[in-house]
Amino acid sequence: MSERIQSYEEFWPHYLREHRNPSSRRLHFVGTTGWLAACAASAVTAPLTFPAAMAGFAALAAHGTKKGEGEKPALGHIAGMVALPTLASPVFFPAGVVFAYACAWGGHFGLEKNKPATFQYPLWSFVSDLRMWSHMARGRLWSGDPLEELGLDGGARVETKSNGAQPVVPT
Repeated sequence: MSERIQSYEEFWPHYLREHRNPSSRRLHFVGTTGWLAACAASAVTAPLTFPAAMAGFAALAAHGTKKGEGEKPALGHIAGMVALPTLASPVFFPAGVVFAYACAWGGHFGLEKNKPATFQYPLWSFVSDLRMWSHMARGRLWSGDPLEELGLDGGARVETKSNGAQPVVPT
């Protein structure tokens, strides 16, 4: 068994290496957009319970991200992050999750020919997917090598700034 990545700062370049195919990144973008649309539909159809469930979702995500996945996957956090919104919106939210994973896994298994990082690092993968989506929504990462476009060395895990400091992880 290979050594686990110990920090999110190390994980982000790993995630980008697993998403070098632009068509795969586009599928991820479509899937995440579908999930966000399902969240919007959930908020419209369950205006009291869904926002409360998403507050729990956000709290679990924040706690799990702070705790990290260096030792083991945050499966309990992920289970809660799926269960709470599903209870509040039993049609739209799970449909959005299934759609997002179908698109992402199609990209991994069909185009990248690799195993999704979500199997080993589910929470960091979720955060990274949203981060990648954010870059794409701002017009970046649609083509070429994502590590090069973001100024990360393809061989290094974390790029250091010219003063030797570690970069702040942008959202």
